[in-house]
Amino acid sequence: MHRYTKWITAVLCLAAVAGAGLWATAGRAQDAAEGDADPPVAKPEIITGPLGDDPIKGTELTPEVLAAVDRGLAYLAKVQNADGGFGRSGGYASHAGITGLAGLAFLANGSVPGRGKYGKNASLCLDFILAHTGRSGFISGGGVSHGPMYGHGFAALFLAESYGMSGRPDVREKLSRAVDLIVRTQNDQGGWRYQPIKYDADLSVTICEIMALRAARNNGIKVPKSTVDKAIDYVKKSQNPDGGFSYTLGSRGSAFPRSAAGVCSLFNCGVYTGPEIDKGLAYLLKYKPGGKARQGHYYYGNYYATQAMFIAGADYWHQWWPAIRADLLSKQESAGSWSGSAGREYGTAMACIILQVPNRYLPILQR
Repeated sequence: MHRYTKWITAVLCLAAVAGAGLWATAGRAQDAAEGDADPPVAKPEIITGPLGDDPIKGTELTPEVLAAVDRGLAYLAKVQNADGGFGRSGGYASHAGITGLAGLAFLANGSVPGRGKYGKNASLCLDFILAHTGRSGFISGGGVSHGPMYGHGFAALFLAESYGMSGRPDVREKLSRAVDLIVRTQNDQGGWRYQPIKYDADLSVTICEIMALRAARNNGIKVPKSTVDKAIDYVKKSQNPDGGFSYTLGSRGSAFPRSAAGVCSLFNCGVYTGPEIDKGLAYLLKYKPGGKARQGHYYYGNYYATQAMFIAGADYWHQWWPAIRADLLSKQESAGSWSGSAGREYGTAMACIILQVPNRYLPILQR
């Protein structure tokens, strides 16, 4: 069966659905800022999961959601740079990570490079990422941000998804380089940090690399089992007694964004049950969108939290989805954009990805 046909017929979800199971299967085939104070939490009603029945009921994508996504994607298509990149100023000009996220937003709508309503835009994103992948495998854009490995991780994730749809040899070659760089720069603790060197690690950057590695591995790129095992160990050691996650192993204090990323990454690594998952999901529910709890790094956190709640399924998803859907709709600007900490292109790409989770088009997160 043609790659594209297999992709489009798969039952898919975004950036963290139990495609983690695919990670584990592929693995066997290959190698036989500190947190806010915790707010009060209301006990959820009859929470079940994780990995209960498929949570999608067919009513999630309301006319309002579809219209918001259409306006958001149209905004992204309009502001895409001539070189195919995204990001317009300072350290985020033609940024590899923002370009990767925008590309994922187009793919989540059902387009692929060269096909579909936004196929041309997805192709331009892919061309930009390929052109900015160096001999070492490092992916960097025109902007110089404080954490270039963030950009590398998101860009490599988009590259992996694009390779899974196209099977292009040139995409595989650049993706393999990008993966090799991630493997080479994992530090002794099992994580990664801002620069492509083995010196230090933090949870946030580590999750970006984990997601890219899993997507690549699912599409036939070799990732050593030892790399995955060390990453899982790093994430588990980052969890605090309250269920949240620390920024580094040497610090304490939980916060919503990195805790959402932590739970999501454990799911993606095949850890579906256990105290880490139970405590982590309970912690995230304290920060349900629209509530009184301050989230911080809103788009980044909800990008991962929405994926985690989809994987958990059942009442976790049924509580989270209406809340994030309503909150995002209320934040959309008149131009169709959303404004995030790294600019409108970043906020809009993240919002469109989140709102399209029920489409289940992105291969990375097959349920």
